[in-house]
Amino acid sequence: MTVIATGEGFRRGFRAALPLNVGLVPFGLVVGVLAESKGLSLLETVLMSGLVFAGTAQILALESWQDAAPVLSATLAAVAVNLRFALMGPSLAPWFDALSGWRRWLSVSAIVDHAWALSLAEIRAGRQDALFYLGAAAALWAAWLVTTTAGHLMGAVVALPPGHPLFFAAPACLIALLVPVWRGAGTDVLPWSVAAAAALLVTPMLPNPALAVVIGAVAGAAAGAWRDTQGRGAGG
Repeated sequence: MTVIATGEGFRRGFRAALPLNVGLVPFGLVVGVLAESKGLSLLETVLMSGLVFAGTAQILALESWQDAAPVLSATLAAVAVNLRFALMGPSLAPWFDALSGWRRWLSVSAIVDHAWALSLAEIRAGRQDALFYLGAAAALWAAWLVTTTAGHLMGAVVALPPGHPLFFAAPACLIALLVPVWRGAGTDVLPWSVAAAAALLVTPMLPNPALAVVIGAVAGAAAGAWRDTQGRGAGG
């Protein structure tokens, strides 16, 4: 099917991402509050959110923040947790390849879980408008800036205790993203179970728990590939 890139696709992606912005609110507030507690100014927080645009990576970096900025450890933490995007990108390669110039580079630089999940569901539904992804990412990016800014302002007034429900926002958002990409028990139970089991198994052994995301993803992909190979062999 031919891939297109239209303004309507951008607008449809933008609208599709709006409900997910509700889930971003507590996540963004947590990042903003944490940034304020670590001494970042409002401008620094906004710049971090706008340029990094990766909530989990920002939380990991901020949690390791000291008076002397730990550039190396913060960078390594961000790289570790964002390695999963290297696994997501190829699934959207047909869309990215259909774009050119700034639209391609902006799309690649804005890979994020929520927009990826929405776009994957769009592709599976047979719709091939590459600007759908950029529209979804734009809606999420704008909401991310607003919510992290609000969190920073709130953090200057209210100190959230450890274990506050807001800190569950990150895993809750990621769990919710599984819904639109679920294709049924026969297709997804094996790779998803293997991915979850592998991540849980290796987490206590790793210096950075974020690496468990990558290991789980690779294990799940391998399980899915093995299952597909076995299925083709039985069919042949």
